[in-house]
Amino acid sequence: MSFIFCLNTSTIKPQPLLKKIELTAAAGFKGVELWLNDVYEYIGQGGEVSDVEKAIADHGLIVPCIIAMRQWGEAEGLEYNLALDEAKRRMELATRLGAPYIVATPPREACDLHQIASRYRDLLKMGREIGIKPTFEYIGFFQSASRLSHAWQVVQEVDDPDATLILDTFHTWNSHSTLEDLAAVPLERISHYHIDDADPNKAIGTQTDPDRVMLGEGQIDLTAEISVLKKKGYQGTVSLELFNQALWKQDPLEVLKVGIERMHRYLD
Repeated sequence: MSFIFCLNTSTIKPQPLLKKIELTAAAGFKGVELWLNDVYEYIGQGGEVSDVEKAIADHGLIVPCIIAMRQWGEAEGLEYNLALDEAKRRMELATRLGAPYIVATPPREACDLHQIASRYRDLLKMGREIGIKPTFEYIGFFQSASRLSHAWQVVQEVDDPDATLILDTFHTWNSHSTLEDLAAVPLERISHYHIDDADPNKAIGTQTDPDRVMLGEGQIDLTAEISVLKKKGYQGTVSLELFNQALWKQDPLEVLKVGIERMHRYLD
């Protein structure tokens, strides 16, 4: 078994939703990682969820996970109930699109990790009722769960067999997380893996999503991180996830062809 190459559609964000799916398959990816906001926008413009389902099926793609659920970690009182209602709708839509996981994004501002763990436990319970597994995310430039060790702490505290975290090369590097932090996470607790590189001209800890660059063109030691993953035995899904506006202006298929070639270079 080898890694399953997928595309996070943020890499070609300006393209229409169905075109993103088409380009993903044309470039040779086996899976497409969708953003629910794109699906909502498509429906708002008169499209149907069945159109998206058909496009995924027609191109023979899997959906490794769906992004994302937000505001569940910090909301209080009535707002928390509303956040759970929205999370439920997003889980149901993600399930319809065939995703086994949906990403649970932590609060942008400072928030107690014990509260986040308690709220994540609520999401996992809801997910079991719907048939999908929320997977916890850490964001290197957020003020709550910014480090890989924070995400692992949350997953351990929840103490739920379905609790997992989604790895991200950029967030691991940008938050000063270490290869030792990565090695500490058991294989069965990893849901998915985002691969990306970081702007070679900006300091660690100062970068945000738009600073991601094509694999091999930045300052992250991708080979070292991937070697840890391989040693652990991870051979699951891997998504190329970039938010680079310069790449958005280029021919999207050419960007994806370069991206998948670089993935083969580092992962094979």
